[in-house]
Amino acid sequence: MVDYINAIVQGLLLGGLYALFAVGLSLVFGTMRLTNLAHGAVIILAAYVALKLVDSFQFNPFYSIPITMVIMFIFGYLLQRGVLNWIVRGGEIAGVIVTFGLLMIIQNGLQQYFSADDQRLMIGWEGTSIKLTSGVFIGWLPLTIFLMAVVVIAGLQLFLSRTRMGRAFRAVSDDQEAARMMGINNRHIWGTALGVAFMIAAIGGVMFGINTSFSPTLGNRNLIFAFEAVIIGGMGSIWGTLLGGVVLGLAQTLGGQVFGGRWDIFCGHIVFLLILALKPQGLLAKTVQA
Repeated sequence: MVDYINAIVQGLLLGGLYALFAVGLSLVFGTMRLTNLAHGAVIILAAYVALKLVDSFQFNPFYSIPITMVIMFIFGYLLQRGVLNWIVRGGEIAGVIVTFGLLMIIQNGLQQYFSADDQRLMIGWEGTSIKLTSGVFIGWLPLTIFLMAVVVIAGLQLFLSRTRMGRAFRAVSDDQEAARMMGINNRHIWGTALGVAFMIAAIGGVMFGINTSFSPTLGNRNLIFAFEAVIIGGMGSIWGTLLGGVVLGLAQTLGGQVFGGRWDIFCGHIVFLLILALKPQGLLAKTVQA
């Protein structure tokens, strides 16, 4: 029984990491209807940016988060204004093709520069935990990641609903032509949206690098988890990404507990397919048009 309680706790906390992966993907799709296949590679890129900062300045990886966020925001904004703005109006297929090419460039570039060896961002207290009861523990790091996910999602929700830029995001999402006729610069909004998405991905990437070892090719797996969390929670729902991440995390940890550790990822995919078949719109309604 204790093992199952631990599996539930770990699944809930793992959902926070998946939510950090998924929020930016949901935001970009909602704002410009762009399916960004490079999103997982961007998460790994952020981890390597943090690794380079830590190696250069010899500080705790946590201190690299704000710097990495700024770097990734600039990269996302310039990428959208310089490249992706030209293909947003070309339809979803054009976006898929171009972002797939971007995925290949990032992945192979990282492998050439850093090699294929596993890397890790060490903070010194990765293995510490809180003892709840006999045999039930909560790791400080997974708890920190989950709380960060809640803060990020709440902050993004407030940004979308309370700020002028957030309202512009929603206007462009609802009707791009009407927003343009009202004087909204769609290209600037799209660039800012991708910058914000990359900034959130930076948080997820750094925390992923602290949580476990990483290599250039892990972006593809993270992209799958992000897609599953978005679809489970409901496309366009900001809080739905957290719910989707938690459901996926629980499916993996409980599946691993019941069937063995090698089956955890497979069980997550099965739960994703079941939800997709039974409720293709996701578990939450589209409460926020991101």
